[in-house]
Amino acid sequence: MNQAGFASTARAVGARGLWRFLVSELKPKGPLLTAFNLISAPIIVAAAVILAIRFTKGLSSVTNLSQDVPWGLWIGFDVVTGVAFAGGAYVLTFLVYILRQERYHSIVRVTVLNGFLAYVFYAGALLFDLGRPWKVVNPIIGNSFGVSSVLFLVAWHFMLYMIAAFVEFSPAVAEWLGLRRARRALSALTLGAVIFGVTLSMLHQSGLGALYLMAKGKIHPLWYSEFIPLYFFVSSVFAGLSLVIFEGTISQRVFRNRISEDHRARHDDIVLGLSKICAGTMFAYVFLKVLDIVHGQKFGLLTTPMGQWYLVEMVAFVLVPLAVFTEAVRWRSQTLCKVGAALTLVGILLNRLNVTIIGFQWDIPVRYIPTVYEVVVTLGVVLAEIWVFRWVIYRMPVLSMPPTWAMDADAPPVAAPRAAA
Repeated sequence: MNQAGFASTARAVGARGLWRFLVSELKPKGPLLTAFNLISAPIIVAAAVILAIRFTKGLSSVTNLSQDVPWGLWIGFDVVTGVAFAGGAYVLTFLVYILRQERYHSIVRVTVLNGFLAYVFYAGALLFDLGRPWKVVNPIIGNSFGVSSVLFLVAWHFMLYMIAAFVEFSPAVAEWLGLRRARRALSALTLGAVIFGVTLSMLHQSGLGALYLMAKGKIHPLWYSEFIPLYFFVSSVFAGLSLVIFEGTISQRVFRNRISEDHRARHDDIVLGLSKICAGTMFAYVFLKVLDIVHGQKFGLLTTPMGQWYLVEMVAFVLVPLAVFTEAVRWRSQTLCKVGAALTLVGILLNRLNVTIIGFQWDIPVRYIPTVYEVVVTLGVVLAEIWVFRWVIYRMPVLSMPPTWAMDADAPPVAAPRAAA
């Protein structure tokens, strides 16, 4: 939205009222009959129908979940994997607001938006997997779990981080609505929200791994370790940044008319910088994994079928993208950065599914295999998030420059000239 557009938005809010303005903003900003819309809309509708069946007839009507495997695809992908992919938000805000790495400032808003939506949609997907979803409040209040349980901590971390992420993004909402005073107040809260959000993210990224510490006899020894919380935390860094690289590449094409000149000019340098961070954290991750194999004396397990599958994960989707990122930084190759990011995202997906599904109860006679309904709902959640993401991008100053009045408010004050003696 250009500067005139923001001005008209502010007038519209004042003249017609906030509700009428929001209703008018629901109208499409672009063509409806696109390939993406034609493919995604039926999937989202089908997912909604399946969820209606699930909530009226129970989990068994659409899933293969059982007492042996109570957490399936909706937890393994929507929550555990999705939260790892959202890790770019806390990493980028830490780099920009704490370490003052201003070259990444142009992508902070879009990254925080992606992280916030991921938590809203993926944490919301927890309701799908609960046999009695109305009891979702129990982990929050500690009922039946206790306030010292990991689930209690993760529930509060999720809830508080969504609030912190919204506060971080809220100045863009105020700019969209032309609320100058609110924008000034919300901007003043940004640094505190960032510090709070980064702390919460570090805790709940590792907290998700800590949930699986209680499943020692159920997870294959190659994926089970007392270091699971640390693995989840470290891997969330390069997982989140890889998604930023991958998503940024797509945004450069899809939203090219919305991207500011500053964002476009810094894109290549940003991608190379993020690739360097990915390479460093992946090296630390590999070192920790090797240490675990040596310390746990698990070499004999590598020759088994599950061990060979473990090597596929580690070699093809950790060591290879590590080498690709390293070469990308060395040769300043954007193409290699994108290839490394894509391989890393596949590797994170594989790792989380290995912990939560493939390597979970791997030795029981009847293995869990997700139903087609579960897959459709998962795709529907992802596509619905993309629809909301696109709606926000086309209306709020996320990739584009903020309105002039907002930039003037952020500019440092100019000292008055000193009078001549």
